[in-house]
Amino acid sequence: MNSELTEKTDIRESPAECPARKLPENPYLNPPQPKGRKSAGWFRGWIFYDGDCPSCTASARRFDPIFRRRGFLFLPLQTEWVMQQLGLEPSASLKEMRVLTSAGQDIAGANAVMFLARQIWWACPVVAVAKLPGMRKLLDRSYRWMAAHRSCDHVACEIDERRSNGRQLLESGKAPLEEAGWKPPLLEILPAWTALIGLPICVLSLRDRVAPWQFMWLMAGAIFFGCKWLTAWRVQKPNSHLKFAPTLGYFFAWPGMDAENFLTRPRQNSRALVFEGEPWKDELLLVLDAQKHVPSLVAPTTKISLGAALLFVAARFAQQSLLVGWIGMIGMILILHFGLFQLLAIGWRKAGVNAEPIMNAPLRSRTISEFWGRRWNSAFNWLAFELVSRPIIRRLGGRSSGRTTRRSPGTSTLHFGVTIATLSAFLVSGLIHELVISLPAGAGYGLPTAYFLLQGVGILLERAFPQIRGRIFAVLITAVPAFWLFHPPFVHNVILPFMKAIGAL
Repeated sequence: MNSELTEKTDIRESPAECPARKLPENPYLNPPQPKGRKSAGWFRGWIFYDGDCPSCTASARRFDPIFRRRGFLFLPLQTEWVMQQLGLEPSASLKEMRVLTSAGQDIAGANAVMFLARQIWWACPVVAVAKLPGMRKLLDRSYRWMAAHRSCDHVACEIDERRSNGRQLLESGKAPLEEAGWKPPLLEILPAWTALIGLPICVLSLRDRVAPWQFMWLMAGAIFFGCKWLTAWRVQKPNSHLKFAPTLGYFFAWPGMDAENFLTRPRQNSRALVFEGEPWKDELLLVLDAQKHVPSLVAPTTKISLGAALLFVAARFAQQSLLVGWIGMIGMILILHFGLFQLLAIGWRKAGVNAEPIMNAPLRSRTISEFWGRRWNSAFNWLAFELVSRPIIRRLGGRSSGRTTRRSPGTSTLHFGVTIATLSAFLVSGLIHELVISLPAGAGYGLPTAYFLLQGVGILLERAFPQIRGRIFAVLITAVPAFWLFHPPFVHNVILPFMKAIGAL
């Protein structure tokens, strides 16, 4: 055998299991039964992969428990009877994976990937994206490109072998993550980003077919669910399968992005979740229900009422159109971020899920770092740190921007890696807001990016000159230039038409 995975599936190359040279009607008289679930006790087919490619083997190991429960078993393409059944030459290069069903259907390449995706409920977004015009051809070309670049004649396989050794060092505790140098194989990483890349691209095709405010919500939803898919994929492990109900709640009933904390942590007693710390401190109302041991509904419902009053009442009395739009936006933020999302957090915490509100009293911020790092929209901040800042710091964190000097009170040393990571995270934030704000408005390009880069510069200035830290500096950087973020074209072309559409004006 070319892979230890074959031993895991308890499959042997015996004539009894595959006596025929050509594809029989039912090649397995006594198929191996997947363990642990009676509903998956029937055989549906084989998934063949390149057993000489470390990346392919790693992906097979990762997905084996998932597809085993659904009646599919992995086996290397190099297996003798497999090559005979599929008509493969021993010296021929293996360019694509194959799926051989129990009914005799032979599926190859990108079509095999889509066939397998249809067997898993949480892969529905990938299937839906593939059905869009032009996407199937794009997926086929992408698959062929990946297949060509994962070949073991390519330098990537040597890199993968070194990463495998690094992973063993990491698991044994002999080397930390950044020294071990291990990274997941490309075939494991790419599916995680499929939705985040594909959904916004699909929404772009609707830009001229819907109203600007409709395009804004569609783009925001595409990015939101793309991030949900990405974070959920990252916590999917071979021995930790995501359950349907919590995953459904994570996608559609929770705005946070900490999938590991939400989906894999064991449920806790709601009493233990109340007094864990600061996220429940609120600048408006903080009332605890002594019987339910969860934060009272008074605070979020009060914010929803205040937001509705601003959106549907106060905005009508403003004279200037920009002021009308800003009042409406403040009302929407109170309704959604401070009201509805906090109600969801209360509900999940009562159910035993450690779901922290994404807003944590931002008016209490004393520094710009505190505002963006702990107080405002923790869901997006978590993504920016995990996907942008942390990888850069791992690579560049040991390098400094200048000579190393001894720190004294009131001074700070800026490290090169931290500086690049901070600016990169805010740059990505700005570009994402361009898609949701400037693109629907059709104007104001560059202003949201400039706003977020200013936030990064402000944080770096706080670190370099601690004496300027304070509420005044934080307000000057975060609040005063907010019109760069929500610029006039966005207010006129998107917000005001949306307010008219919902009956606020």
